[in-house]
Amino acid sequence: MEEHEKGREAFADDDAYRLHALRHSTAHVMAEAIGVVFPGAKFGIGPAIEDGFYYDVDVGRSITEGDLAAIEEQMKVVVKRNTPFARKEVSLDEAKAIFADQPFKQELIQSLEGPLTIYDQGGFTDLCRGPHVQRTGNAKHFKLLKVSGAFWRGDQRNPQLQRIYGTVFQTREALDQYLFRLEEAKKRDHRKVGSAMGLFMFHEYAPGAAFWLPKGEQVWHILSEAMRGLLLGEGYIAVRTPMLFDKGLFEESGHWSHYRDNMFCIEKHEEGEENPRVFSLKPMNCPSHMLIFRNQKRSYRELPLRIHDQGVLHRDEVRGALGGLTRVRQLSQDDAHLFCMPEQVESEVDALLKLVERVYTPLGLPYRCKLSTRPAEKLGDDALWDTAEGSLKAALDKNGLEYKINEGDGAFYGPKIDIDVVDALGRSWQCATIQLDYQLPRRFNLSYVGSDNAEHTPVVIHRAIFGSFERFIGILIEHFNGAFPMWLAPEQVRVMTVSEKSESWGAEVGAALKAAGVRAELDVGSDKIGAKIRLAHAMKPVYQVVIGEKEQDERTITVKGRGNVDLGSMTLEAFVAQCVEESKVPF
Repeated sequence: MEEHEKGREAFADDDAYRLHALRHSTAHVMAEAIGVVFPGAKFGIGPAIEDGFYYDVDVGRSITEGDLAAIEEQMKVVVKRNTPFARKEVSLDEAKAIFADQPFKQELIQSLEGPLTIYDQGGFTDLCRGPHVQRTGNAKHFKLLKVSGAFWRGDQRNPQLQRIYGTVFQTREALDQYLFRLEEAKKRDHRKVGSAMGLFMFHEYAPGAAFWLPKGEQVWHILSEAMRGLLLGEGYIAVRTPMLFDKGLFEESGHWSHYRDNMFCIEKHEEGEENPRVFSLKPMNCPSHMLIFRNQKRSYRELPLRIHDQGVLHRDEVRGALGGLTRVRQLSQDDAHLFCMPEQVESEVDALLKLVERVYTPLGLPYRCKLSTRPAEKLGDDALWDTAEGSLKAALDKNGLEYKINEGDGAFYGPKIDIDVVDALGRSWQCATIQLDYQLPRRFNLSYVGSDNAEHTPVVIHRAIFGSFERFIGILIEHFNGAFPMWLAPEQVRVMTVSEKSESWGAEVGAALKAAGVRAELDVGSDKIGAKIRLAHAMKPVYQVVIGEKEQDERTITVKGRGNVDLGSMTLEAFVAQCVEESKVPF
């Protein structure tokens, strides 16, 4: 059976469920068309996914863009035929006979117990639980999007198949809107925009690690200092911890057994030791923060103790999964761990949710919350989990936040709230997280002296607001299409002179802006003003200041905002004051 299928209860409403069924059905329509274009094709699975569907196939050669067009033409034939999706229950033996020439289906059948269900649409039969729409004719508003490689069942030891992606909607208008957003997303790709603006670069000598160029480093620094200042004002303490640790730390934390494959490890022969010592670059900060807490005797009067750390982390991501800033091997987080008493958990989570609102709102990022509850393989008893989940629910309810419950999706050590931001194109990105941890403090034997003079174990809240700086900046580049708000823009003002006759006033204007802390660039080159303006557009400053002989004589400036909005003539003093006011961090 296809492993991806969900029941009606997994969807927010009937419309979402019907769209899921349509996408699943269109995957079957595409599979039939693939079988016509590529006779003898071997089929894996074809699930519905967010925004579309895919099918994993082996056709004996690479699939090209021209092949996608041919598959689409055959899909139109299947849609026009308008045959029903007919469901039938079959035994294991019947299923094996039906899919005798399909090795991947045979493998799926071997892992299942009967009876099984198949769906037949006249020209294609698939092993499937459903759901489906009534007829192939319902799937007419579709578009195939791309092809990528995919290991069978996600295991690199298995054969590599080709995954064909597509999308479908219930109306032509909805499909056209989605395709428009896709094209807009290509234009906004942070790798393209960031390179054009000179924010960052990558090099094959350091795969998965960004080189922050001056303007990109400026954005990183502004966000870093804004978060640091915000948290220090909220009672956090800032620390910096080592990057390299003996594996013993991660054995104590449990990461060595659960996360070792994602860690960069180093063997070093220490003088006087027979066997090499194994070290790892830290993939997360929490174990080192446990050591800081344990470093001295703690009292309940110190709690909550909020530790903030923006140190560099390394995670050995698969090279094929790397993607610009949004998936990297070297990263920094606006990371913090809150050590508190159990009765403080709800108020701390409440404060964190308010912090999320305070940061995301000025950035124009609506967000959605998900509450992930106890998994099957959990640590701790049900009473503890009841208390923990109740604290998170109470904080969400107190803040009037709607949230989706992800049953069983919590970490093994505690439940969590994950927060997705929604960008200007309506795409969701998981950023903030608030995780309760009752296990790591026990593994490190952490304790504090309570008001009863007895030893107690603290609760730890793992939390991040941005997530990683790299990923968050990538999201912001695409959200704003590089046109950052004034306080975050790496180049706030571009000052351009019309000719040599106005260079002296131009230099004075640029110097005055920089002296006030405004990030201004001065272009007094020999290019014509039209060329200077075109270059300025590419750098996306908030304001363009043009200075000619008239401005020189009157000691004024002519200002244009983004979108070529003419703001007219201003005095230098008034413009500097305006820029300084608009440059204030809004959270």
